[in-house]
Parts: sequence; C-alpha cells; structure tokens
Amino acid sequence: MKNLACQLYSARSMPLEDALPVIAEAGYTEVEGYRENVKDPVHLQALLQQNGLQMVSLHVGFDALKNNLNETLELARELDINHLVCPYLEAEERPATKNGWSDIAAELSDINAEINSVGRDFAWHNHDFEFIRLADGSLPIRTLLDEVPDMYWEADIGWIARVGQDAASWIRTYVDRISAVHLKDIAADGECADEDGWADVGHGTIDWSEVTGELSRSDCELFIVEHDNPSDVTRFIQRSYRAISAWNFS
Repeated sequence: MKNLACQLYSARSMPLEDALPVIAEAGYTEVEGYRENVKDPVHLQALLQQNGLQMVSLHVGFDALKNNLNETLELARELDINHLVCPYLEAEERPATKNGWSDIAAELSDINAEINSVGRDFAWHNHDFEFIRLADGSLPIRTLLDEVPDMYWEADIGWIARVGQDAASWIRTYVDRISAVHLKDIAADGECADEDGWADVGHGTIDWSEVTGELSRSDCELFIVEHDNPSDVTRFIQRSYRAISAWNFS
C-alpha cells in the first residue's frame, strides 16, 4: 500500500501532543502540516520524532508565500520538507475574470521558481471555486495549471467531486502534474450534517476504484488523508486508514 499521510488540519481540534500519537498508532508514517503547526519548529520536530512521523508537505498561505517566502524556505530547510503548497485564496482575493486569474498565475510562477531554485517542489491545492466557470466560460483551475506549467498540483478529490466534476478525468488530463493528492470523501445526501457533509475516507459516496486506478498511472507519491470537519478525530483517522488499507492501491 502507498505510504499515507494525515493532513493535520483534520485534527486541529486536538493539541498536537495528543493528535500525533493517534495518527502514528493508526498506521500513518507521514503528516502534512499547515502554518499553525510550525510556529515552534524545534518542538514540532521533537514531537514528530517521538511518534515516528515525518512532515512531508506544508500548506502555506498565499500572502506568506508572496511577502515572506524566505521564512517559509527556512522552515522547510529546518524541518526537511520538500513539498510546499499554496492551499487557498480567501473569497475577497479571488478574481472574477480570466485576466485576474492570469495575474495570480504570474505571481505563483515567481513563487514556484524561487522554491524550485532551492531544490523543493511547489503545488497548488484546489477547493471548489477553481472549478466554477467565469463569465467568459473559463475555469480558474485550467488558467493556473496551464499558465504555470512547472507548478505541481495537489488534487483534492473531495472538493472536485463536491463541485460535480469527474475527479478521474481531471487526474487523467493532468496526470504528469500531480505531486500529491488529498483523499477526502463525501457523505450521502442527508448524512453527516454536523460534519459539513464530509465522510471518513472509504465510507462516503466517491468511487475510489476509478480514482485510484488513474492515480496508479501517475508519479504521485504523497497520499494525504483529510476530513475538513470530523466530529470524532480519532474515529476519522482510524476508519480512513483501515478502509484505504483494503484498497488494491499501489
């Protein structure tokens, strides 16, 4: 089976000191972090080592990447993280036109070049808004990926499916661009309302056999399990790992 990482955002309701042992005991060997986790990198590294975990990827906000990239690169060096990800644009930052998204792409291109220059990879992480057509019919996700051809994509399967797109088809189209994938599931209609309609991976409605079949043809090595709002973090961590372990996924 692929090595599985757990996105620490899923466990944000727990202190790291409590969450990391649960993640390790479930069978994960890697985690993906976000900026809140790296305020004290020395302490974080000690916790990771105590639990036999490695942080393989880090989400860093767009503003921090634009305005304080040197600090991010120093964190990556200190924690030996080779994969950096821009995870989100706030609603007020999202352009309404293709030209506006082209401007974002130009900024991401500069960021990508600097990160690549020190031997690290950079990726864009999608939500749903990148797949919503603009007035001219264009899709922001295509603008970003096509206009920054050296930037990788961290494909969030749950968000692609939630917006009504075919995740397997998108993977097929950009198979050589996917450096990481978020394995995230959607609950059946009317279920998991207290969890914003998300489900533990393998316990929702996504057809994972088709998705993983396409992913097996890619060079993607980072498989990251995520739930945006689990009501029981331990349940999500354990059940998702067990479900994925049963997949024919190599």
